[in-house]
Amino acid sequence: MRNATTHAIGGIFLILFSIGCGESVKKTEVQKTNKKPNILFISIDDLRPDIGCYGNTEIKTPRIDEFANSATVFQRTYCQAAVCAPSRASLMTGLRPDSNHVWHLGDKFRELNPDVVTIPQHFKKFGYHTVNMGKIFHNYMPDSVSFDEPDIRPSRYNKPEMRKRDGETFYVDPKIQKKQKHKRDSLIALRPNYYADGWNNGPAWEMPDVHDTMCYDGAQNVLAIKKLKELKERDEPFFFALGYFRPHLPFVAPKKYWDLYDREKIVMPENSYLPENSPVMAMNLTYELRGYDNFRHIKHPSEYQLNPDTARILKHGYYASVSYVDALVGDVLDELKRLNMDDNTIVIIWGDHGWKLGEHNSWCKQTNYHIDTQVPMIIRAPGKDGGKTMALTELIDIYPTLCDLAGIETLDYMQGNSVAPLMDNPNKEWKEAVFSQFHRRPKVSPDGKRYMGYSVQTKDMHLIEWRTWDLETTQPGEVIAIELYDHKTDPDENINIAGFEEYKTEEAKLIQLLRDGWKGVRPN
Repeated sequence: MRNATTHAIGGIFLILFSIGCGESVKKTEVQKTNKKPNILFISIDDLRPDIGCYGNTEIKTPRIDEFANSATVFQRTYCQAAVCAPSRASLMTGLRPDSNHVWHLGDKFRELNPDVVTIPQHFKKFGYHTVNMGKIFHNYMPDSVSFDEPDIRPSRYNKPEMRKRDGETFYVDPKIQKKQKHKRDSLIALRPNYYADGWNNGPAWEMPDVHDTMCYDGAQNVLAIKKLKELKERDEPFFFALGYFRPHLPFVAPKKYWDLYDREKIVMPENSYLPENSPVMAMNLTYELRGYDNFRHIKHPSEYQLNPDTARILKHGYYASVSYVDALVGDVLDELKRLNMDDNTIVIIWGDHGWKLGEHNSWCKQTNYHIDTQVPMIIRAPGKDGGKTMALTELIDIYPTLCDLAGIETLDYMQGNSVAPLMDNPNKEWKEAVFSQFHRRPKVSPDGKRYMGYSVQTKDMHLIEWRTWDLETTQPGEVIAIELYDHKTDPDENINIAGFEEYKTEEAKLIQLLRDGWKGVRPN
């Protein structure tokens, strides 16, 4: 009798246990299905909005263009400063440069703002597993406060002597590597704190006939795909920040991407001259390009113009590098879909600033002109149809937007606005203006003086106000020069019309808009 009772009780227990297990399994499946959306946060260094989905029919970017078909393409997004460190610090902290005090490459946001909460750091508080691979903050700045996995690198680039190097500093040819190291060692011997640990030297381009994975971004992509598989197995949602180094100089990309283009047919800019009436501090020195082999001699754009053949090679290299990254991004998006994670993942692709390819007789970034401040921003989110919007938006809007899309708290001090409403209604009335700035230091200013340039961009007009800058008080002084450009008649900003009688009313309005700042133009 005892045995029968025991068996009966055991049978009941087994049934209840089985039901419980079944419910537990179902509950776990529901939890995984209903968990907060993942974030795939893709940064492409130095990518200007000059790709297929932004209207360039010459460049080859089929994979990003394909992605854009199911996403919202923000046609008029602007960075807060057209150079890596300030732009990325602003985007990642939700604070504009004058608030976080990151104005140029040497400024480290975490040292200046130890208590600031970055985007991934905020998402960690809401149960996200945060991962960093590649360039998200500027230079070697993994920021373990922000990421659970702060600095994942391909094994062959993860040796002790390489830890301070940026991914863009690696070449493929051993001969180039040897010369680069020799020069680097010489630079460090003269100045131990040399910028980028002395590795940002060598030829400005390389076209090795190798597999994609033989260049840094390609090797990193293998790890990115592997990491996606690992993240799929986790119970918590992920925030995966994946930063590509190309098309940053030097233009190192496998030969097959160079072969996509006939160099002689690449269209060169028509405005290879300084803007008429532009003030002395407006244009950059092209000092970034000067760091590479055979470019040390080049001078300020007001004094020097590159050889046309060299200019054409540089543009070819930029295009090849963009096409290379486009293919890599496509591979990651394919893996996201293969793993059945694309339906519950917010994917954002963004560039940190624009880049001149001979426009205004200049190269690289570091100005307030829209060629440098306008950037690509493409977002795909579950439940959003996508489309294109011409509303004025900013990179600083990314932080509140991701919070909004993920359904988590938006911090009160954020200085951007969620653009999620534009993903539902691309034609929605939006903010009147966007803001950028640039700190022009004495060593790169033709007159040897220090300035801060403040920029306000509306739908049709762009005003830049240059003021003296006190480095001790970090405050602007008197107005030295003003630039004004009418995009209806001069979309490439070739003629400064500040002071023209017929634009006096418009100029005064824009100056007041600049004074009122970002708080005065927040959308309803």
